[in-house]
Amino acid sequence: MAILDVRNLSVDYLTDEGSALHAVEGVSFSLEQGSSLGLVGESGCGKTTAMLGVLRLLPAEGRIISGEVRCEEVDLLQLSEREMRQYRWTRMAIVFQGAMNALNPVRRVGDQIAEAIMLHGAGTDKKAAGKRVGELLEMVGMTAEMARQYPHQCSGGMRQRAMIAMALACSPDILIADEPTTALDVMIQAQILDLLQHLQKELELAIILVTHDLGVVAEICDDVLVMYGGKTAEYASVDVIYNDPLHPYTQRLMQAFPDIDNPTSSLVSIPGYPPPLDALPAGCRFEPRCHCKSDICAVESPPLMAVRPGHYVACHQARG
Repeated sequence: MAILDVRNLSVDYLTDEGSALHAVEGVSFSLEQGSSLGLVGESGCGKTTAMLGVLRLLPAEGRIISGEVRCEEVDLLQLSEREMRQYRWTRMAIVFQGAMNALNPVRRVGDQIAEAIMLHGAGTDKKAAGKRVGELLEMVGMTAEMARQYPHQCSGGMRQRAMIAMALACSPDILIADEPTTALDVMIQAQILDLLQHLQKELELAIILVTHDLGVVAEICDDVLVMYGGKTAEYASVDVIYNDPLHPYTQRLMQAFPDIDNPTSSLVSIPGYPPPLDALPAGCRFEPRCHCKSDICAVESPPLMAVRPGHYVACHQARG
């Protein structure tokens, strides 16, 4: 049974004028215990918004319009805010993008981790929380003494490790990592990815990795959900996505990724830009940039359909 089952999640943002911008529409996926899902797509495609919707951490302008978010058959969207607090950090936690911005610059790293433990740790006292902080920091490759440091005293890699430690504070079953390697150099990126893989195996974590880095997804993910313009373009196992992609957007993403087996091959670019939320195309969201579009693509939005077991594509051409 899936530990997390998201069904037809849709999220809007309200403008000052009162209109609604459709940021996420009908996104569905499931996650098994100990498995990993890569959520990929260009900036602005709705990846982070979808995850904030799952955790019910949307900004004030955000509205969950429809859908279900089932954690072991409990629909989190039907819970009160007080009930939802019992799931955050203890069942699901998130590593936010940009550790320097996510950490409070005027509080010590250890105090910030301890706060999460004491708020969600069912009566944990300060002494026990401090001990747990030391254990967590050592778990992510830091020393317990680093709890006394402020964020600016830590390197980028150490700050990211501290964020992971904070997310693991209450032993969640599901870890959402939002661009965990952004702004880190290549060597530190590799270390963070190795750490995530180690923690996943050791703790049997289910991981959702939000990223635009296809290399990262290939290394640690079991399944991949490709988003474009707030919708699911393609959803399948990582082997299928990398070896037999059917959506034109996914194909172009793969062709834009360097091939180490053929280093002289030319990389493909995708012309144009993703559609703005206040000017979405009437038909397929990718139609203005698609290299194999037909007349129907401009007027009819393709539904997400199973083209084979476990492989879902939203494209008229993929079924035609």
